[in-house]
Amino acid sequence: MTDLQMSLIGIAGVFVAGVFGYNKIQEYKAKKSVERAFSTDHDDVLMRTGDTPAARHEPSFSLDSAAPGVAGGEASAAAAALAAVAAEFEIDPADATVPPAAPHAAGVTPAAEQTTALVDPLIDCLLPLALEGPARGDKLLPVLQTLRMVGNKPVHYIGLAVSGEWEPIVHGGVYTKLQGGVQLASRSTALNELEYSELVTRLRAMADEIGAEPEIPDMIEVMAEARNLHRFVAGHDAQLGVNLQTNGAPWAITTLLGALEKQGFDVRPDGRYVMPDGEGGHLFSLSTNVTLAEETTPRLTLLLDVPCVAPSRDGFGAMVACAKSLVGRLDATIVDDYNQPLSDAALAEIAGQVQDFYAEMNDADIPAGSIRALRLFS
Repeated sequence: MTDLQMSLIGIAGVFVAGVFGYNKIQEYKAKKSVERAFSTDHDDVLMRTGDTPAARHEPSFSLDSAAPGVAGGEASAAAAALAAVAAEFEIDPADATVPPAAPHAAGVTPAAEQTTALVDPLIDCLLPLALEGPARGDKLLPVLQTLRMVGNKPVHYIGLAVSGEWEPIVHGGVYTKLQGGVQLASRSTALNELEYSELVTRLRAMADEIGAEPEIPDMIEVMAEARNLHRFVAGHDAQLGVNLQTNGAPWAITTLLGALEKQGFDVRPDGRYVMPDGEGGHLFSLSTNVTLAEETTPRLTLLLDVPCVAPSRDGFGAMVACAKSLVGRLDATIVDDYNQPLSDAALAEIAGQVQDFYAEMNDADIPAGSIRALRLFS
């Protein structure tokens, strides 16, 4: 065998070894990438067995701790757990690494209020994003806009400005850190495993684009917090109605419109009748209990969305006062869902239960009518 042949064989061996080594390196990188994307062990929600959907309970104002109503059973336990979580987030405002949980101080700035409204440690899963260097809001906002919803859960962001304060990210601002937050629960569902996995994948891609390193919370812990928060929401999802039954012939819808306008009701574009609160929202709504095609109705229902109206507005008291005024205008009787007349004593008892309901929400640091409550019960 000549020297040329030996040289060619040696070169070929080195080339084969190089290709083999390169493939091993690529395989290792791909493996680490997959492990990073799915680094949290969790149950496959599609492979679970033995889980049965929870039975639905109509909202009530039961105060029995063993009852599954609004203020009893699991709702009370969830409220206690949320109160404990809220206490954990009462941190020193001087610590700029995490935005304050709630603006309790008298001198809180509007920017600080907006910050907590967007990313709230009590109802959001926090997603810290460490930037490689200071970044302008003009560069960040278009990228952040690509991840605003996961399922029906909103995702918000705030930034640590060069001034040292957390604030909503705006054009012209310069930020050294970012903090994302995905809402843990809504009125309908809790954040689930599939939504969280989608969030992690999209968050990593977005972070790569803006030069940031995300800190991903443990999935098992996040799912436990989401389920606990949703138990509270489901247990306090109360809509309280007062009915007006005609004492004679059914009311003509056209006649009703005039009476309702005199009473102060507005007609929304979706056809709902609402009593405005004077600040762009509404205290309660009214239903005619018939379709738009009907010309008459024998019954009206005033409806208060209890967790969405602050106690200071006395939504229930205003609704009852409105019902009593309509009784005189329309010749009607205030009745319950079984057409039994509601006495002043019965209405006063319900009003007391509403106050107990508000106290329980307040104990969980989610006061009725607050930004937190409106986010959860929207």
